[in-house]
Amino acid sequence: MAQVGIVMGSDSDMPVMSKAADILEQFGISYEMTIISAHREPDVFFEYAKTAEEKGFKIIIAGAGMAAHLPGMCAAIFPMPVIGVPMHTTSLGGKDSLYSIVQMPSGIPVATVAINGGQNAGILAAKILATSDSELLDKLKAFTKEMKEGVQKKDAKLQEVGYKNYTK
Repeated sequence: MAQVGIVMGSDSDMPVMSKAADILEQFGISYEMTIISAHREPDVFFEYAKTAEEKGFKIIIAGAGMAAHLPGMCAAIFPMPVIGVPMHTTSLGGKDSLYSIVQMPSGIPVATVAINGGQNAGILAAKILATSDSELLDKLKAFTKEMKEGVQKKDAKLQEVGYKNYTK
């Protein structure tokens, strides 16, 4: 049974949302990924959101662009956390998506990550699940340590060779 539902409004969102899936896989978290248009197939969307809890989802990560109703509507129906991922758009650079997701009415919260923040959505989902899973918490601590060590390694190289000779 999947712990996390990943839903997006279009296959054009896949490059961003796949980053959430990659992180979940890295931490051994089961997920189910689907494409549903809240506007073009509302009956399918409502069925998805209404049955997400009985499917075993603990969190939904919902990505959407432009009007970006998918995350907010998931939060209105699904009783557990929803993480919204605003998509970059050509017309307004994703600000439209960001505002649509983050400006939810009182009582319907959506945790919102940065525009195109699929990876952070996956990490946030892992952190939420880790509040009741000590093994997952240990994996997150190791992940954080690896990031820190990666930055320290890059700085050591910079200090050794100087910025003019620094290459990745």
